[in-house]
Amino acid sequence: MAAIATIFVCFTTSSSSPFLARFASRFHFAAFPLRSPARKLMSQTLPRATLGLTHPSNIETPKICFAAKDVDVTEWNGDILAVGVTEKDLARDANSRFENVILSKIDAKLGGLLAQASSEEDFSGKVGQSTVLRITGLGSKRVGLIGLGQSPSTPAPFKGLGEAVVAAAKSSQANSVAVVLASSEGLSAQSKLSTAYAIASGAVLGLFEDNRYKSEAKKPALQSIDIIGLGTGPELEKKLKYAGDVSSGIIFGRELVNSPANVLTPGVLAEEAANIASTYSDVFTAKILNAEQCAELKMGSYLGVAAASANPPHFIHLCYKPLSGPVNVKLALVGKGLTFDSGGYNIKTGPGCSIELMKFDMGGSAAVLGTAKALGLIKPPGVEVHFIVAACENMISGTGMRPGDVVTASNGKTIEVNNTDAEGRLTLADALVYACNQGVAKIIDLATLTGACVVALGPSIAGVFTPSDDLAKEVFEASDVSGEKLWRLPLEESYWETMKSVVADMVNTGGRQGGAIIAALFLKQFVNEKVQWMHIDMAGPVWNDKKRSATGFGIATLVEWVLKNASNAK
Repeated sequence: MAAIATIFVCFTTSSSSPFLARFASRFHFAAFPLRSPARKLMSQTLPRATLGLTHPSNIETPKICFAAKDVDVTEWNGDILAVGVTEKDLARDANSRFENVILSKIDAKLGGLLAQASSEEDFSGKVGQSTVLRITGLGSKRVGLIGLGQSPSTPAPFKGLGEAVVAAAKSSQANSVAVVLASSEGLSAQSKLSTAYAIASGAVLGLFEDNRYKSEAKKPALQSIDIIGLGTGPELEKKLKYAGDVSSGIIFGRELVNSPANVLTPGVLAEEAANIASTYSDVFTAKILNAEQCAELKMGSYLGVAAASANPPHFIHLCYKPLSGPVNVKLALVGKGLTFDSGGYNIKTGPGCSIELMKFDMGGSAAVLGTAKALGLIKPPGVEVHFIVAACENMISGTGMRPGDVVTASNGKTIEVNNTDAEGRLTLADALVYACNQGVAKIIDLATLTGACVVALGPSIAGVFTPSDDLAKEVFEASDVSGEKLWRLPLEESYWETMKSVVADMVNTGGRQGGAIIAALFLKQFVNEKVQWMHIDMAGPVWNDKKRSATGFGIATLVEWVLKNASNAK
């Protein structure tokens, strides 16, 4: 009857304002000198000024206590009892009573009210449907039915259940909620763990609201969620903690993308990365390279993009190493880090250019750093992971890169810039060369790279490009667990003909047709053939237009992929 497995899931995304300089004793921050204690204290009490004098508020982050329980749902005491139901669960007998055992038991206590209300409100159990009733006769003040669809076989409906539960709690200012599936008896032990993980993840992410830039913010009342009927014990407790760790990384990624470009400059992004190394100094080190150091490494492609901005570039390299034991596999995650993209001299103009949203052009770096934060909490053994971001802005000035200029990447290849608005691939070129030089076996890069991929796959699906079937299998298995949607597209080599230059080794853009494929072929020129490589174009799912907010896309899949590599390497 009592809670067997209870954990606190605290999604603290950043310990202080991103303006506050944070340094660890264990990493080398090449762009800035290490400060004396007095100077460091001053930086923490007097944040540097930004354009518009905007500073994010330090909002107290809510805590949710998840408890796994095995109790009679009709005797549970709290604010909302939420029941996840499939369309089959709503089947009725000849007397219009629920055939499902749990629904029948609840409805008997309510004198048939639940069956009557679900009929009157035309509730059929479809995904997205919900109904919540204020009741008497149960231990709970309200009971809700939340649709899971016909027969849920992916994490998405269960994450949706968690989100819907939180939405109901917000609207009624509920303090405590219980979640139960109408039909859980047929689930395997592993399916129960996965379902609990999905519900908890959906709830934590659904509760999150990024109010850092509002003058007033309302604190949610929800404090506890009981998960009933999916088991108890240490395995479930571990799974719920894992949900909290991954969600913490996702929320951190969302906050990075949501932050306006006058706040999240390349330097501030580097500070946020350095803070990860400081917070998890037992497993992380950090190296931040300035422009001069990047020039020594001959990163002409990256520096060409950064040249026009008053905010200098920062090349970020975090390295995760396990607490103990051997390293059996080395991986690299590379994220596009354009904290703002004006388009350069090929400036973004006209309807649909979305220049006002180009703060999200660092969504790839947010995915990489969000993954780093989650792994700092999880601390998997046996795997070394390099997190690499070439952070900069693409602006316009007299020092900026012009259409027709030729830049030279760090592997010696020359690029004729025929479009300054195809800048992300130029920064990734040097980042990929750098990643290959770390001696890794596998690389995944993530980027909001092309509008062509959004046209092809829409706003919810990321495009995947890789010459490695084995790597594709690994990542798609990870996405099956995370619920994030990926679609593999071809690396059609014949399209490379459009990228030939008269004056250089290549141009940086081809024709309009097959734009996402051509961009991936460009990146392939900067990857060592001995390294397994994948490019993920996440231009669509990085942003939720309906909510006008970042999604944190990619982080859950990347964490799952790293952990799978860690377990396979044992």
